[in-house]
Amino acid sequence: MRSPALRHVLTHLITPLLMCIGMGLAYMGAFVTPAPHHLPVAVVGSGPQVKVFAQTVKDEAGDKLDVRTVATRSEAVHLLDSRAITGAYVPAAKAPELVVASAASDMDATAVEKVFTPVAAEQGAALKVTDVAAPVDDDPTGQGLFFLLIALSIGSYASVAALGAAGGTLPMRIRALLALGVSAVVSGIGALLAGPVFHLAHHDLANLWGMAWLYSAGILFIGVGLHTFLKRWTTLAMMVLFVMLNFTSSGGLFRPDLQNGFFGTLHAFWNGAGFVEGARSVLYFGSDGLSRNVGTLVAWLLLGFVVTGIAAVYERSKAPVVGGAAVPVREAEETVTEEEEAEETVGV
Repeated sequence: MRSPALRHVLTHLITPLLMCIGMGLAYMGAFVTPAPHHLPVAVVGSGPQVKVFAQTVKDEAGDKLDVRTVATRSEAVHLLDSRAITGAYVPAAKAPELVVASAASDMDATAVEKVFTPVAAEQGAALKVTDVAAPVDDDPTGQGLFFLLIALSIGSYASVAALGAAGGTLPMRIRALLALGVSAVVSGIGALLAGPVFHLAHHDLANLWGMAWLYSAGILFIGVGLHTFLKRWTTLAMMVLFVMLNFTSSGGLFRPDLQNGFFGTLHAFWNGAGFVEGARSVLYFGSDGLSRNVGTLVAWLLLGFVVTGIAAVYERSKAPVVGGAAVPVREAEETVTEEEEAEETVGV
C-alpha cells in the first residue's frame, strides 16, 4: 500500500471491527436463544408416588431440568434461599403450588413457571405461584443490578484508557494510587445510583459499596498493568475481559442454567458474576453465599496487584539510568497524541 496515511487509518480500524465481531458473538451467543439447561428444580413430598412423579417430570424434560425431591416445603424454601434450586413444585389435588425466588433470577422463575403450569393443568388444577424472595418494587424485574454492573464497568475500564493515554509518563506507583482513588469514586457513584437515586438497595448500601469498590479496583489495576505491555490494544483487551465475557456470564439477565455451558462455566469465577450474585446475596438472601462471591472479587483484585507489580518491574528495567538512578520514561511509540487517546477510548 503506497499511502502511509491510508495504511495507518486502516490499521486503526482493526480495533473497532474486532470489537464489532466480539460483541456480536458474545451477546448473541449468550442472550439470543435462552433455554433451560439442567435447570435445578425440586418436587416437594415423600413416598413412592412423589418419586415417580418427579422421575416422570425429569423424563419428559430431558436435559432441560435437574429434578430432585425434598421432604418438606420449608426445606425447599431453604434451597431457594441458597439458590441451589430455581423452583419447587408442591403437588396437591386441588391447589398445586410452585414456590420461586424471583430475586435470584426473574427469567429463571418465569422458565420454571412455564414448565410446571402445564403439569398442573394435566391434573386439572390451576397453578398457584408463591414468590418467597421478590425484588423491591423499585426494581420489579431484578435486573437493576445488571445495569449497575454496566455503569461500574464502563467507569472502570474507561478510566484505564484515560490513565494509559494521559498518565503514561507518570511512575507506576502514581498510576496505582490514581487507580485506587478512581475505584473509590466509581464505586461511590455506583452506591449513589443503587441507593438514593434508583433505590435498588433499601439496606446494606455500605456492603454494596464495598463490593463495587473491589470490582472496580480489580478492573483498574488489571488495566493499568496491561497497558504497559499492550499499549493501544489495551482497550480491546479490556472490552473482551470486562464486557464481552463479563456481562454475558454475570447472571444479570440470564443465569447460567438458561445459557450454554461456556457462559455457565465463566459464571463460576468471573468478577461480574461475583458482584451481581454478591449483591443479590446481600439484598435478598440474608448474605447466603456472600463469602464465596467476595472471595471471587478479592481474587480478581489480587490478580490486578500482580499484573501491576509485574508492569512496574518491567518499566523499571527499561528505564534509562541518569546519575545512577532509573528515570521512568515512556517509549517513543507511547507518546501521547490526540490520535492515541481516541484509540484508547474507542470502546467507551
